[in-house]
Amino acid sequence: MNERMLIVDDEPDFAAGLVRLLRTGFPDLEVEVCTSPREALGALERQEPSVLLTDLRMPEMDGLELMQHALGRDPNLTVVLLTAHGSIETAVSALKGGAYDFLTKPIKRDDLQRCVSRCLERSRLMHENSRLRSLMSRSELQRTLIGDTPCMRRLKDTIAAVAASDYTVLVRGESGTGKELVASSIHALSDRAKRPLVTVNCPAIPDQLLESELFGHVKGAFTGAEKAHKGMFQSAAGGTIVLDEIGDISMNIQTKLLRVLQDRLVRPVGGTASQKVDARIVASTNRPLEQKIRSGEFREDLFYRLNVLTIVTPPLRERVDDIPLLADHFLGVCCEEMRLPQKRLSPEATVCLCSRPWPGNVRELQNFIRRLAVFCPGELVEPYHLRFVEAQTECATCPDEAPLAPYKDAKSLILDDFTRRYVERLLESTRGNISEAARLSGLERVSLQKILRRLGIGPADGR
Repeated sequence: MNERMLIVDDEPDFAAGLVRLLRTGFPDLEVEVCTSPREALGALERQEPSVLLTDLRMPEMDGLELMQHALGRDPNLTVVLLTAHGSIETAVSALKGGAYDFLTKPIKRDDLQRCVSRCLERSRLMHENSRLRSLMSRSELQRTLIGDTPCMRRLKDTIAAVAASDYTVLVRGESGTGKELVASSIHALSDRAKRPLVTVNCPAIPDQLLESELFGHVKGAFTGAEKAHKGMFQSAAGGTIVLDEIGDISMNIQTKLLRVLQDRLVRPVGGTASQKVDARIVASTNRPLEQKIRSGEFREDLFYRLNVLTIVTPPLRERVDDIPLLADHFLGVCCEEMRLPQKRLSPEATVCLCSRPWPGNVRELQNFIRRLAVFCPGELVEPYHLRFVEAQTECATCPDEAPLAPYKDAKSLILDDFTRRYVERLLESTRGNISEAARLSGLERVSLQKILRRLGIGPADGR
């Protein structure tokens, strides 16, 4: 990392003297001088200095104001203020405002070099901490967000950038694309990670109760309110509140939520006093909010309050190359949850999974893999296991008006279909050798022959 220093002083001769003093102790340090705060703001835009050394008393803008502009752009910047008025009040004001240190004029060479040495060391530590945090963030995202396609790499980069700020975020995407996981990742990688993460499933709470759940209520606010209740915004104090499926809330709740976003104040139901809340808001939706605005179902001003930063989760059809990674991951997790030996997908089964449309996105794929883990008896998942699960799913999701077979008959049909496909593949792999087929399947030879007779399959079918 190149170490740079920006000196700001409206006395050019004094600034030149500082540069000469610094050259003797820090020959490799890049130093730029600005003689006005306005010029310094331009320099801060052009480069990223390690240290800002600025005079306190200057025309147009004083050093404290310049420092606030600089720290707003880079919170890790190390700032030292120079003043000819070395009072305790000035020092306290400077340090409270975010300065790392201050020096009084006239400046001695040893004092200046000691101060700059400490500043550069702090800058190196801050840079290294930032680098390590970035690496940890990406490592955490690699662990939680499975996938390495270009759209997933962009998503992870966006999450890491968004997590570093404290602005409101709107996560958009189809159902099953992992919006909840994105929201929790934003919280986990943010400065609020050690504080609460509170998730509200907005459509799951009746409208008449949602206001109380979000903002709380006082005792006696309504029938049954026997004691005061702290709302979810207060429960998320210092942390993050996730408003899941924000597009489904009523206009009444939208209006009250808008006030919270504008003023960061909540008023419990039945209360007269508002309370300050400090919670980052992450909202998610699979609804076309712009269309709901045009139809009068969603407030435009609320939309713009929520849509400060936007993240769009890609559907699975745009990241087909991630399906093998996702399937392997879900299969491993399922086997671990059910305490089964680890299973693996055959190449043919993986190709079959990649060729399916998955309208329910990652969630549908995950549920399908769970069923595969349950119904695959061996360690290798083959295409006929997929067909068995598909047949079971089709039976389970048949239209209500279709005639419903008795349970035993429906179960028998599914099991017969699975058994037939399994045995046909088994005989094909052993070229009709019954003894070898019995050994591979783990069945007794007599039992296998009974199955073949029941299904009307002969050894010749495998040749």
